[in-house]
Amino acid sequence: MSTLAHTMMTAARPADSGLAGPGELDRYPYAEAPVADRVGAPAWDTGDPELGRVGRRAAGSRGRGLHGQLVQQLGQMIVSGDLGADRPLVPEEIGQRFEVSRTVVRESLRVLEAKGLVSARPNVGTRVRPVSDWNLLDPDIIEWRAFGPQRDDQRRELSELRWTIEPLAARLAAGHGREEVQQRLCDMVEIMSHAMAQGDALTYSRADTEFHAMLIQIAGNRMLEHLSGIVSAALQVSGGPVTGCDRPNEASLAQHARIVDALGTGDGTAAEAAMRQLLTVHPEVERVVPAPREH
Repeated sequence: MSTLAHTMMTAARPADSGLAGPGELDRYPYAEAPVADRVGAPAWDTGDPELGRVGRRAAGSRGRGLHGQLVQQLGQMIVSGDLGADRPLVPEEIGQRFEVSRTVVRESLRVLEAKGLVSARPNVGTRVRPVSDWNLLDPDIIEWRAFGPQRDDQRRELSELRWTIEPLAARLAAGHGREEVQQRLCDMVEIMSHAMAQGDALTYSRADTEFHAMLIQIAGNRMLEHLSGIVSAALQVSGGPVTGCDRPNEASLAQHARIVDALGTGDGTAAEAAMRQLLTVHPEVERVVPAPREH
């Protein structure tokens, strides 16, 4: 095994990954902290049942710092519908509810505004924007939708998008890969093989994600390259319809290896065909994702 493969396998196997398993909708842990049990705790209820429910959730901890945690928390609330369209967001109330500074709230709302989730206007304040304004290609929004009420639509849309993007990227990448890139793709297949043998789903997923992101990046198309984050986000979404990427087995590994071989020989047609086969949804899955619809 190469040094890179050994390093990835060692680093990618923590005792507790903190990742959600298939079908877990409440991906980020919320510590229940009833307002009544906290001395001097500010109330964000104001008689509104939605804000009341929101207020009882303390910010989740994912090692992102207060700013990242608040972005995650508010983002999930908006995407899940807990905070509906045109809902006013008062920074002072948010700061009191989550016990964070005005600076943390302001920076978090700026991030959400950049994602299209909220808008801030003079004399109007900050309000939640409708779904039509969201940046649905943002990796965070992809993840939040995939673990919320819109999860079925999100996973179907992602599978359709990948089925369109990745076969093209594989064809364009054929013959473009440098020797070191080719070796890294081989390393990823090797890592997936060892991870599958050891039942290490986390390492397998990480290697698979890097494989597909790298493939798009070497396609030689800068617009496609910008979509690599979408594919990476899609591969992090668990519990959706099963494709070869979600199904660690010998057939899946063989398709990955076929793609690598085709890239090495410059056979774009073979690389595209192997990728399409890898992304095909298995017919025995209950919720089958169709091929991209014709319009």
